[in-house]
Amino acid sequence: MSGHLPTAALRSLPNAGNVTRIQLANGLTILVRENHSSPIVTLHGSLQAGAVDEAAAQAGLATLTAAMLSRGSERYSFDQFNDAVEAVGGNLTLNGDSQSTDFNLACLAEDFPHLLDVLADALLRPLFPADHLEKVRQERLVRLQERDQDTSAVANLRFYETIYGGHPYGRSVAGYAHTVTPLTRQDLVDFHRRFYAPAGAVIVVAGAVATATVIEQLTGHFGAWQATRPERFLPPQPPLPATRQLHIPMKGKFQADIVLGGHAISRLDPDFYVARVANCILGQFGMMGRLGETVREQQGLAYYCYSALDAEPTMGLWLAAAGVNPAHVDQAVTSIYAEFARMAGEGVTEQELDDAQSYLTGVVPLTLETNDGVATTLLNMEWYGLGLDFLVNYPALIRAVTAADVQRVAARFLRPEACVTVVAGLAEG
Repeated sequence: MSGHLPTAALRSLPNAGNVTRIQLANGLTILVRENHSSPIVTLHGSLQAGAVDEAAAQAGLATLTAAMLSRGSERYSFDQFNDAVEAVGGNLTLNGDSQSTDFNLACLAEDFPHLLDVLADALLRPLFPADHLEKVRQERLVRLQERDQDTSAVANLRFYETIYGGHPYGRSVAGYAHTVTPLTRQDLVDFHRRFYAPAGAVIVVAGAVATATVIEQLTGHFGAWQATRPERFLPPQPPLPATRQLHIPMKGKFQADIVLGGHAISRLDPDFYVARVANCILGQFGMMGRLGETVREQQGLAYYCYSALDAEPTMGLWLAAAGVNPAHVDQAVTSIYAEFARMAGEGVTEQELDDAQSYLTGVVPLTLETNDGVATTLLNMEWYGLGLDFLVNYPALIRAVTAADVQRVAARFLRPEACVTVVAGLAEG
């Protein structure tokens, strides 16, 4: 089954018939989707080197390492790196995240070979110059200081710390001032040596390329890469904390931010698509779903209010967030939990279900109108092992969700007694 997409639309989707996928002997996977409608090439890639791989005392190491990749490599200094990109009007970024180190490249097809060379040198042969490390560290510390004065950021950070406890998912990906300050150049060198490896890495190229040529180019740069990394082991999902309500006073703030929610499902759970539809109805569709309609529009309690699924490979969270006048915190929290209870107890209407399904399936072709969208989507498909025909099958997965399914999953996870509530921005006293 293919859902409600027309046959012509299905044929145009990236799939096993028009995407080439190969895996090099060292474990690096390459996907290529040709598109000659414009002279642009986009490359998206990810390595299995992220914040979950660092020690708690070194929180922020993975993202700091990634930020330093463009600061100088064996063949390209920081200035040469920037000159190479800016001279052709391209874009080349490298960033660390929770699970991965991600890199993106976009340029004209004629400039792709040169910028690919720059990217490969940055990934494989960084120098981590000490003078640049201090500059990047100071920039990071300033951003961390700003984060700690932002009610939304603080609420989000403390929510994850509280619900995950000492689990790696509970730590700030960017780190903390007391963990980033002592990091040394050798720490970055060691992290790069231990965790940057081709096995499990993915590179996707979409755009005006010849498939055989781009595979040859990527193999030339990365085929001889033989680094290995330790096996990643993540602890199981931690139990809910004993204290499930946290209020963080922040002086001089005119807004309080709320984050509340509980443990949910992983990205690979069969009920993921049910939860996706349910979350769309709860706090995404239109003006932020039921939460936006009730808490923000009808009751006037929030500046914004939405829900989100954060589904990691082995576990996940289902949460709601709102920004409110501090005087309305209790009312807003009560109202959000009332919407949780309504979906769990009463379910959703057939109209709500159809609207959410139409939106979730209809938005897919729009996200694939650019090479960037295609590359992003293919990278996610490979990263989660969804298969090259996932997009063809996706509409049917969404349309198979019933109102009973939504109510069942909502009743399983949207339980106030199994949630953590964090509020940042309340005045002291």
